[in-house]
Amino acid sequence: MKIIRVFPRRTSMTPTDAYVFVGNPPLIRPRADEVHVSVAFTWDIDEAFRLVDAWGQHYSKVAIGGPALGTPCNQHTAGEYIKQGVTFTSRGCNNHCPWCLVPEREGKLRTIEHFAEGNVVQDNNLLQADHRHIKRVFEMLKTQHLVSFTGGLDARLITDAVVDDLRNLSVYQLFLACDSKGAIKALRQAVAKLAMRRDQMRCYVLLCFENESLSDAEARLEDVWSAGCLPFPQLYQPPDHWITYEKPWRDLARRWARPAITKAIHKAQQV
Repeated sequence: MKIIRVFPRRTSMTPTDAYVFVGNPPLIRPRADEVHVSVAFTWDIDEAFRLVDAWGQHYSKVAIGGPALGTPCNQHTAGEYIKQGVTFTSRGCNNHCPWCLVPEREGKLRTIEHFAEGNVVQDNNLLQADHRHIKRVFEMLKTQHLVSFTGGLDARLITDAVVDDLRNLSVYQLFLACDSKGAIKALRQAVAKLAMRRDQMRCYVLLCFENESLSDAEARLEDVWSAGCLPFPQLYQPPDHWITYEKPWRDLARRWARPAITKAIHKAQQV
């Protein structure tokens, strides 16, 4: 069965095959049995429903779903709604971070027995899984090149055993997180254990949650840099609306989101 997948916006995870479209239907359209409009972000829901109507003018069966609408995500088909090479081996998370929607949308962590092979692991919290599952994932990753843990690895769960497993892989990059001031201690400990290059260790840094000040946010970004990670700033967006940030916040996020600029600034400071 041929299924066209439609997305309100393109991201780094959007599939790229001939049956994937972003936005309105083009003038020349492929034959297909169904059209699926997939919406990941709540602020794209209105646009997604508009696309259902737009594509419905050309195809008799148009469905809508995705994380923003609470669609169950117990299984993952490689290359279908996420680009080829990305895999999910577990869903959910046992943490209850106040800024995160994963526990609400996906519930507690549960493993996927028959996960797809891939070099990019997008699990929300892989290291919360049981030892057997983690070992199976690492065994699969031994066959992959340029391995990335873009879903993030919980710094508090980086043990010597995890580090030994990572050393057997062709790791391109892994992501940690420092979303609050209290997270820096665990981050430093994890970085010390991992002993990787800064370019290999990225770190998600949530900015402006609960009215964080600009100076406090920048200080935390500097802490992440000094810990040995390359910060990846993310301006907080609530689930029910989109915040348009003022220029100082946008400038801060943009400056730290570009590794070349971040490195140049810190190199100049050392001169």
